[in-house]
Order: sequence, then structure tokens, then C-alpha cells
Amino acid sequence: MYPNEAAQVKPPFTRRAGCRERGSAGEDQGGVGMKGWVTKRLGEVATLQRGFDLPTPDRISGKYPLVSSSGISDTHHKSAVRGPGVVTGRSGSIGNVFFIEDDFWPLNTVLYIKDFYGNDPRFVFHLLNHFDLKRFATGTGVPTLNRNFVHDELVLVPTSVAEQQRIVGLLDEAFEGLATAKANAEKNLQNARALFESHLQSVFTQRGPGWVETTLEKVLTTQPQNGWSPPADNHAASGTPVLTLSSVTGFRFRPDKRKFTSAATDPRRNYWIKNGDFLITRSNTPELVGHVAIAAGITEPTIYPDLIMRMNPAPDRMITEFLYYQMRTPALRKEIMGRAQGANPTMKKISNGAVKTLPIHMPPLVTQRAIVETMNALTEETQRLSRLYERKLAALEALKKALLHRAFAGEL
Repeated sequence: MYPNEAAQVKPPFTRRAGCRERGSAGEDQGGVGMKGWVTKRLGEVATLQRGFDLPTPDRISGKYPLVSSSGISDTHHKSAVRGPGVVTGRSGSIGNVFFIEDDFWPLNTVLYIKDFYGNDPRFVFHLLNHFDLKRFATGTGVPTLNRNFVHDELVLVPTSVAEQQRIVGLLDEAFEGLATAKANAEKNLQNARALFESHLQSVFTQRGPGWVETTLEKVLTTQPQNGWSPPADNHAASGTPVLTLSSVTGFRFRPDKRKFTSAATDPRRNYWIKNGDFLITRSNTPELVGHVAIAAGITEPTIYPDLIMRMNPAPDRMITEFLYYQMRTPALRKEIMGRAQGANPTMKKISNGAVKTLPIHMPPLVTQRAIVETMNALTEETQRLSRLYERKLAALEALKKALLHRAFAGEL
């Protein structure tokens, strides 16, 4: 027997323009704010119930989704709840709400709707998305959603299932359009990144006349040098800035990724960074070790840490930006990750000697300048689309919240 036997099918909806006619307050548990709408405790609209234990060894792959606090995570040959259903995280990841079309198995890290009390399941899904479930989380370690607090929340709902389904139709149609807009923006960004990576690889694999192969140390005036990491006891809220690994990770320099130290410093030491310095991370996860960036935007004396190396190419042999792009190529990334060592599988280090002997291809300076100009243009376009994508996501999320607010104010 399933905990929620009544599976409802959504009929087609018809659009109806204009706001709901407003009525008088004072009826039925807090009053009717609009004709056909009533204020109730959420627990009277839908009952949240903890999911079911299913240890990993007992799971058998099948056609029924296993739903965790992060969504569908696996399948099982049996279901515990009849669909359609609504699920939200109970422990760990709090706030996301999932609509499950088919029969499913909610794991014990989630809460599922056990009883919809005749309300449309999809309407309840949108209702839960409307208010911030994270505010009901308790616990200082792993957050846990307290369903009793959620059940006591007052909500305004239409008593007519047909009206609920009309609202669902409008929201689903609008959200489908928002999802399409998001997907289009993401596709444009992916295309720009793919074009950048494709051109980057072709430039350094389809080399023309005048290219020579050498090693990194032979194109440098300043050989790779580790920085200095002040003692942890001297970490402070202000003082001398010290860059972190994040300042270089991701192949772009971020001077704001820094800490401060109160430790005594020596202006004669080589751990000070200058704008234009070429930097490489010498320790990180296997995927992130050896990321490079060019220092820029430094406005005050700043230290670079021991986990970063600093070097400078000879201007008459190699342009710094050309070296930067070459160090990002798949061939050199593979070489760097292959040279990184360490017993810890999640943290690798690359030595000074391994960096200095990296194979480098060097064309004439005029060719380097042309390549840098092209790659800079592609970089700028990718960054422009990335900024546009982030703004688009923020705008779409704001629009989604506004639509939900209007829906549950009876204004759709």
C-alpha cells in the first residue's frame, strides 16, 4: 500500500487574464482574503513525512527513482510512494523542492508529501517553492528541516482544484519559457568557451615555420621562485596582504583573494609580487595544480604564498601573455598534471625543477603578438558572455520569485 494512493492527473489549462476578484476577510481560520481563497496551516494543505531508510547494499537497480535531498540520485526495483509526488530535503541540502512524476522511493534524508488533502500535487510543489524552506532548518552542524515548523506556516490557497490547476498551468508555461531562456544563454556561453578551447589547441598543435622547441627555463629572466606563507598565528583582520591559491586558480588573477598577516616582513625579500609577474600554483588538487595567471591590479605591497611560484619571461624571447595561453593548452596541462606528485591522491605538488623543464614552443615575436591578440579577443568575448549569463540567471530567478509571489497573492 502506498502512503499517498490518490494520484492526480493534470488536465489542460485555459488562460484567464486579470486579477482575482477580492472579497472580505474574516472567514474560516484566518479568513478568506479573496473570493475562493482561504488561509490555512500548511499542515492542512499537505502533510510532510520523513522518507524511508534504504542502505546502499540493499539497493537494486530498477525503474523507480531514489530521491535524496539533492534530487534523483539512483534507481531501485521497488517504489515506496505513488506518484506524482513532491519531495524536499530534510537533512543536508535544504530548500530545493522536487516534483516526481512517477512512483518513487524517498530516502530518509528527505521529506515527501504523504497527503495532499485533495489539492493538486503540482500546485503544492509551487507553493513550497514560494517560501524559503531554509528558514525552518535547525541544527548547528548538518542542518535539518523541522517539518512541524513548516506545518504551522499559514498559507493562502484557492479552495477550487480547478483554480489550482489553472495557476499551475500558467506557472508551468512561464517557467518553461524561463528555462528556455536560461538554456539559450548557457548554450551561447558554452559555444564561446568551446571556440576558445578549439582555437587554443589548434594554434599550438598546427605550428607554422619559425617555431622552435625549448624548455621553460630557457625563455625566462626570472626563474620559478616559491613565495612565503607567514605563520598562521599571525593571521589578522588587517596588515600586509598575502595572496591565496584562489587568486590564481581558474586561470585568472584575482587580487581580492587574499588574507592579511601581522608578521614582520622584509622589503628586500623576493616574496613580493609585482603587476605583470607570471604565477603558477605549485600545489592543489590534480585538476587545479599548475593553474597560471598574470598579476594585475596590485595597488599595495603584497606577498605571494609558498604554494605559488613566480617567474618572468625574457621580453626579447617570449611575451608573457603568449606563455600564459600556451600553459593552458591541453598538452601542457596533461604534462603538468603528470609531473605533479604526492602520496595524497587529492593534493598534488609540482616541483621547481619539473616546472623549469616543461616543454615550450616558441615562434617569432611577431607571431606571438598575433596569437595573443586573437586569444585576447576570444577571452574578452567569453568573459562578456559569462557576465551576461550571470546577469541573465539573476534576472530569471528574480522573475521566477515575482511570478510565484503574484500566483500566491491571487494575482494571476
